[in-house]
Amino acid sequence: MTSRTLILARVRRHEPPATALPPLPAFATASSAAAPTAEARLATFGAALERMGGALAEAPAGASIDAWLAATFPDARVVCSATPEVLGTRAIASVRDPRELADVDVAVVRAVFGVAETGSVWLSEAELGLNALGFLAQHLVVLLDPRRIVANLHDAYRHPRFMEARYAVLMTGPSATADIEGILVRGAQGIRSLTVVAAREAAVHPTTPPGRTA
Repeated sequence: MTSRTLILARVRRHEPPATALPPLPAFATASSAAAPTAEARLATFGAALERMGGALAEAPAGASIDAWLAATFPDARVVCSATPEVLGTRAIASVRDPRELADVDVAVVRAVFGVAETGSVWLSEAELGLNALGFLAQHLVVLLDPRRIVANLHDAYRHPRFMEARYAVLMTGPSATADIEGILVRGAQGIRSLTVVAAREAAVHPTTPPGRTA
């Protein structure tokens, strides 16, 4: 028996009995008190998102998201979609190597939920298709159902998807740094802009569904 095996065996024999974790209390915050309704949470979310350099947009009335993207990003050549609600020009299901995303101008995903307190959106590998999509694209457009906005981070961490996802990220605004001379630079390490479109989940199924799950 090696020293390692002996030490580990002794540790296991003297382990304390397992105990259940205590239940987490519900923490009331200023954001949750000020946003008791879905409309109020959306307003709080939008204000927080804008403070972090992002933008909140309304879903286009009477037009498709694809048409809205073409008007909002007229110079975009590659629009990579990870949601069946948007066709774009490239489906994430067709991408096999993250390096193939280097030329993506606009990436489009749908968030599972948002956080009013911080203006964050929650994405996992299932929504991104490839995790690199959320970071290699020049611009990220996130579809978010306003009914899926929770009040604060305490509520966010109670969401069951946290227990199911292998990878998850709370994205708050575009990439930014102010290390050099205190000048704020956006897009230094990732996306240059993040736009959240307040759009309810729609049963739209294009001929070639672009999304894929990991």
